[in-house]
This record gives sequence, C-alpha cells and structure tokens, in this order.
Amino acid sequence: MAETREAEEVFWVQPRFRGVLPLNAFHASRSLRKTLRRGHLSASADRNFEGVVRGCANRPETWINDAIFNVYMELYAQGDAHSIEVWHNDDLVGGVYGVTIGGAFFGESMFSTVTDASKVALACAVTRLNSQGFRLFDTQFMTPHLASLGGVEIPCSAYEARLATAVEMTARFGPQGPIAMDQVLHCMTHTS
Repeated sequence: MAETREAEEVFWVQPRFRGVLPLNAFHASRSLRKTLRRGHLSASADRNFEGVVRGCANRPETWINDAIFNVYMELYAQGDAHSIEVWHNDDLVGGVYGVTIGGAFFGESMFSTVTDASKVALACAVTRLNSQGFRLFDTQFMTPHLASLGGVEIPCSAYEARLATAVEMTARFGPQGPIAMDQVLHCMTHTS
C-alpha cells in the first residue's frame, strides 16, 4: 500500500485478522437480488481492467499510487490480475479487481458510482470464482459493506492455512467478456 496517491514509498500490510468473503456463504440481500432482476446494469470480466483500477483510485484518499498502479497493469498484462466491471449502458459505474494465485483471489479494491454497483461486481466475482474452482476470496480488511454480504474476519493463523491450500490449487479466472446476469441471479437465489 501507499500512504497517499502522491507517496513514493510502498509498504506491506499484514493484519492480525484477515477479511475473507466465503465463496459458499455470500449473502445476496433482497435489494441486491432486485437490482440483479431489474436488468439496468450489465457486467463483464477483464474488459476494462485499467478503468476499474482508476475508478478505485478516484477518491479523495487512496492507497493506489503510480508505482502500485503500474504493477497492477503489469500483473494484468501477464494474466495474474483480473477485474469485474459493472456497466450502465456504456458507462463504467462500478467494479472490483484483484490478483490470482492458484485458487486464491486477492480482492484489492472496488468502486461504485451508482447504487449497488459494487455489490453487483462482488456477486459476479463470487459466481465466477465458484464456477472456476477458486477456494479463497481474500478481502484483506473487513468493512461493514463486506460484512453485509457475508464477509468475515478470521485470525491470521486460520487465514494462512486456507491460503496454503488455495495457492496449491489450479484455477483459472475464466474468459474475458460479458457475464450472464441471469446465471449470477440464479446463483445468488440459491446461496442466500
């Protein structure tokens, strides 16, 4: 992380408790399912990775400086970083991005400029990760937003055990392009 957008230093953070979004226990609220059914938002994977990272950094305080931005672009170029984009017509209105190693997805950041766009991005990410054989969705920290979706905090030792298993697995993020929202809704209806 970086202290600010302008900071030149980058540092590692290892929280004593780690936030994870259990892939088999995602909580899609009634309002999120209603948003998915409404059909005014669409989603894609890896269609605009740079736009998602820029959207995440576009806030008054951010930990994404130029050095971190450039590393994410390199990771994306080599196939190790991925994004879920949420669209309203042709406008990018939300998304989540992260890094993959084996069967672990390390969610780095998310953003939303319209109601529920980040929740839709997470629902799409969970659906995709489940379908592609991932076992860990690391959110680093726990927020009330993530907790409302089923996110939990676990001790570092439990996290490290899950991590060790997940990184040894083989999983692929899946193809670039549109995400079938009816499949996401189906998965959310049967896991909530």
